[in-house]
Amino acid sequence: MNTKLRSFVAGAVGMVVAFGIVELVHGLYQPVPSVLLAVAQRVIEFTPGEFATRAVETLGKADIPVLITVTTLLTLALAGFLAYLSLRSRLLALAGVVVLAVVALAASFTEPSVVPVPTILTIVGALYAGSVVARFLLSASELRASESVSQQEPTAEAEGEPSTVGVRSKEAHSTRGIAVPRRNFLLLSGGAAVAGLAAGGAGRLLGGGSAQQTSTAAPLELPGSAASVAETLPTPPPEASIDVPGMPPVITPAEDFYLIDTVITPPRIDAESWTLKVMGEVDNPIELSYNDLISLPTRESDVTLSCISNEVGGSLVSNGRWTGVLLSDVLAEAGVSRDKISQASEQLVGRSVDGWTAGFQTDIALDGREALVAFGLNGSELPLDHGYPVRLVVPGLYGYVSATKWLTEIELTDWDFDAYWIQRSWAKEGPIQTQSRIDTVGDDDNLSAGTVQIGGVAWAPHRGIDRVEVSTDNGETWNDAQLATQLALDTWRLYVYDWEAEPGEYTLKVRATDGEGETQTEEEAAPHPSGATGYHTVKATVS
Repeated sequence: MNTKLRSFVAGAVGMVVAFGIVELVHGLYQPVPSVLLAVAQRVIEFTPGEFATRAVETLGKADIPVLITVTTLLTLALAGFLAYLSLRSRLLALAGVVVLAVVALAASFTEPSVVPVPTILTIVGALYAGSVVARFLLSASELRASESVSQQEPTAEAEGEPSTVGVRSKEAHSTRGIAVPRRNFLLLSGGAAVAGLAAGGAGRLLGGGSAQQTSTAAPLELPGSAASVAETLPTPPPEASIDVPGMPPVITPAEDFYLIDTVITPPRIDAESWTLKVMGEVDNPIELSYNDLISLPTRESDVTLSCISNEVGGSLVSNGRWTGVLLSDVLAEAGVSRDKISQASEQLVGRSVDGWTAGFQTDIALDGREALVAFGLNGSELPLDHGYPVRLVVPGLYGYVSATKWLTEIELTDWDFDAYWIQRSWAKEGPIQTQSRIDTVGDDDNLSAGTVQIGGVAWAPHRGIDRVEVSTDNGETWNDAQLATQLALDTWRLYVYDWEAEPGEYTLKVRATDGEGETQTEEEAAPHPSGATGYHTVKATVS
């Protein structure tokens, strides 16, 4: 192993140890952020809009794992370079470590709920420990000693004398108190790397595991005054479900609810200290505590949410039973009414604790739909990953313009303000496209001749679903499917078609007609910029 590679390995291993220490502390004490994830989060925020959009389109759900992997590899490469640089100039290498510390601290201090002193001590201490490990490995591999001797001693051959550099190198090495054979370098490096990875793994386990893991939510408890006026919904009737293998439940369990957002790790918010400000172009700016909010008249609403990134037939759509306060009631507390909407208050912007924004026309919050400032999902508190303690739920709009999680501010402003994803070239308005999906038959399935039940879901939130049709001959003819009872205009609707299948190759399609009489378009379009369109198509063989 040559000098460059050994020094690179030493530096990278030192950084693995530093990462492990920070992750372990983060797991033990959440207000100290994970530096790696904090840096990756800042990369997301500063990525140019066009590039961010292309990354989402290309990578889909893999975008964040890829970003974290790339960030990790680049950091390890930089650490390796600094270790190599230290053989030539310790001052420059130290300057590089200082830059790493500054970047780590700057990224960490933008995280919500960060605690400054423990964070500073953890980052500085971890980098120091990583530097010590890297220096030890460099010394153990005799790189520092060799470098020192090669710079101080003239070559013996140049003076016509036998070479003694190797002897002098070993002597210098031993004067440092280290007598590790060169062949053990990989063993030492591997042991240090394993220790760093073990510490990091322990920290991730202590901190709750993967960033995408849905936390277990506690049962929702309302104060007596709110519970007495709460509008609760009855249990969904059997007629709203279809008992066919492969069909989704009419209400999506919280643990199965689709999850996609720009936050790598969800912010942990204390509901007792949380507040919601309603500000901007309002007559009466207000600030509500969590207790203030849940003391207002509450209600349950069944609402289907869908992500703008969902492909035709995709899984980024779910139906939940939300508990919250009508957004219109909260706005009324701030003196906002439909007749007071002006050009200056045309847009309602939701802002998360981390600064993420989503905006839609203010009139939508006041047009009679059950837009909620929500604090419950399926009878429990919001799971952490889904916006605990409070989020917005707006029927009929894609999440990127409406579904602000970890909500802390509602601002009324003009239409010129561009929220997070609008700055990244997605459409300004985000009505959910009428869509349908086949769930009971998968692409390239081999089916048995006889009755085949083709079923799935269709959705057009706030318009409802009036009809679903299934084609088994690539759209040449269409057959009406049997519809389950729809819980509300804002929810998806289950359907099934009993197909008497004969042997052969088939192309199955589905299309839906919404409550306004509009049939979903056959024209195929990608999710960007306004949502995917087209018929979900499945090829199957019957034998």
